[in-house]
Amino acid sequence: MKWIKNVLALCVTASLAMGLAGCAASAKHAQPGALVIVGGGGTVEPIRERALQLAKGPATVVVVLPQASSVEKRGEEAAQMWRDSGAAKSSVVEFGDVAAARAAIAAADLVWIGGGDQSQFMKEAGDAGLLDFLRERHRSGVVFGGTSAGAAVMSPHMLTGNPENAPEKLAPGSVEIVSGLGLFPGAIVDQHFVVRRRNNRLLSAVLTHPDHVGFGIDERTALIVTPQRYEVVGEGAVVVFDARAARREPPESGPVFSARNVRLDVLRSGDALERR
Repeated sequence: MKWIKNVLALCVTASLAMGLAGCAASAKHAQPGALVIVGGGGTVEPIRERALQLAKGPATVVVVLPQASSVEKRGEEAAQMWRDSGAAKSSVVEFGDVAAARAAIAAADLVWIGGGDQSQFMKEAGDAGLLDFLRERHRSGVVFGGTSAGAAVMSPHMLTGNPENAPEKLAPGSVEIVSGLGLFPGAIVDQHFVVRRRNNRLLSAVLTHPDHVGFGIDERTALIVTPQRYEVVGEGAVVVFDARAARREPPESGPVFSARNVRLDVLRSGDALERR
């Protein structure tokens, strides 16, 4: 009988080892979740439908992070929007109780970051010690989205909401750039892009960081980012500045930027680009 117990113990140990190895392999090969980046001005129905489709459809659990806003009952309107759109559950998550916030975010299929001041969001999330946790959840496959300030935070190099951050010329040092959440590596995102005429701001940022592609997203429009491609949904355009293959003069060589062969793409709803 003793030898039977030993065999059973070996089988259980082997099964556990195989299960843990399988889990580790699965985690190792997990792809980051999709990004749904809205330029502000309203998250129209086709965008909401696409976001839920990228998550878990009608079974999607949404958490709204309203920390960019300072208004009363911040985030409640966005939470209701997702309930009305067919999400299984949608709730606002504040950071006052960090353990509860982590638990809610851990259970979410879609994390939505609202509008307001992107620097305020980064401060509140940083003070709560949640920045790395949010990044980890996205890396594990959770869909993240946001509008306006919630779009700006997606960049590793983040344009701020400072009203003076609107250069009148393409000059080195003309835009304020700080660290963002960085869920969209290699990119710089600008929002309200066409309606607020932010060409100078985004192009200056791209020429400052030419290894990053600039995405200017108009209002009521979303850039959808998946591991394979970019696609556009909504009513406006997404303007793409790509200076990675451009010939640039050193910034210190003159009072304004000098660059040749900067690539420009203008995308509308239904258009897509393979990630390159």
